[in-house]
Amino acid sequence: MPDKRRPRAAAPAMAAEDGLLLLQSQALAEEEAAKTKGEMLTRFLKDKLAKEERSSALNLRKLSTQWRAVLRETKDKELRQDIEILSQTFARVMDCKDGSLATDLEEAEEQHAQALRSHLHNIDRLLQLQRCRLTCLEEGYGAQLEALKTEFEAERYGGGEGQQWHPLAIL
Repeated sequence: MPDKRRPRAAAPAMAAEDGLLLLQSQALAEEEAAKTKGEMLTRFLKDKLAKEERSSALNLRKLSTQWRAVLRETKDKELRQDIEILSQTFARVMDCKDGSLATDLEEAEEQHAQALRSHLHNIDRLLQLQRCRLTCLEEGYGAQLEALKTEFEAERYGGGEGQQWHPLAIL
């Protein structure tokens, strides 16, 4: 019987070894499961982080676009106000220039009219002077003509020492 005991004693030892092996394999399986679970969790978190980074970049672009639109609109309003102010200033300056140009034009026309009157007056005086000169020349010419006629007549009718005047004698 002692032989029977031995196998019986061996059986509980085997069962303890099998239990230990079973516990070890369960621990290994749990460890593997925990490791797999950790890897999956790490992968999930990395995927989630990448997705958040993409969403963050996209939202940042959207915010930049909207901010630029707001800045553009503000700048547009400022430029339109500046244009309105400059337009009004330009209109005022143009009105002043038109007024001063109209005044300058009137003065220039008045000066031109005065210069024309003065010129015409000077021309009238020159014409009068020229007429007087012409009259004097005509009178002088008439007087010389009369003197020559008188002298000619005197020579022709005997006043020239017995010679009669002949038209071909001058040659």
